[in-house]
Amino acid sequence: MKSPAISGVILALASISIAGAAEPRDIEFTAKIDGTIQRYVTIEPDGFESGKSVNVLIALHGHGSDRWQFVRDGRGECKAARKAATRHGMAFVSPDYRAKTSWMGPKAEADLVQIIEETKSRYGARKVIVCGGSMGGTAALTFAALHPQLVDGVVAFNGTANLVEYDRFQDAIAESFGGTKGEIPEEYRKRSALFHFVKLTMPVATTTGGRDEIVPPASVLELVEKLSRTNPNVLSIHRPEGGHATDEGDSKAALEFVIGKAVDSK
Repeated sequence: MKSPAISGVILALASISIAGAAEPRDIEFTAKIDGTIQRYVTIEPDGFESGKSVNVLIALHGHGSDRWQFVRDGRGECKAARKAATRHGMAFVSPDYRAKTSWMGPKAEADLVQIIEETKSRYGARKVIVCGGSMGGTAALTFAALHPQLVDGVVAFNGTANLVEYDRFQDAIAESFGGTKGEIPEEYRKRSALFHFVKLTMPVATTTGGRDEIVPPASVLELVEKLSRTNPNVLSIHRPEGGHATDEGDSKAALEFVIGKAVDSK
């Protein structure tokens, strides 16, 4: 089967090498929602051939970062995600999604829908897993609840599931969402996975730290408790003494759980 054309433009090869994978490619596309130029990075599995079907792992960066965080950073979450994609022969996709203060607002959401459509066309992917750290963990949960038909598994490292109560980074979130909580309260509720947990029917894994003061874990732990009643494929890794980070071992466990349930068991 010939692979359909992708609308993005490949800008350049990045100067980084990952064992068992091709060089990263920086791809530019025109966003359908507003006509702006946006970008994402892809890393194809070693030996990938056009027309070959491979599944996709999408990684969403944290606040203040961009598409290169999960491609280059040595954080445990980032290293584990790259290695998981390589280990399972998946295409690795890391979007800007309106970097650097994305928070999965309407434009970031529209961009990710477009990116998934393009990567599915390019790779013929049957399964799409979305992961992310901090703001990206929040965004992964938000997007999966908004578009469950596009997501086959979700991994959230140190995110929040309740943007109605979350009180950090409010200026950035208001800019992304198009207004403050007081101005558009339903937008904050709409983007809070906790209030739409029934949509999360796919495998879900979360990691949280009891001493995380940047993104406190309570809402995600509440989400996990609710999901445990409706979804048999949920993993929660909570470290009571942990902070706002997930080490490589826990990150790997979360990713392997979701990939195993969503991809390898099919």
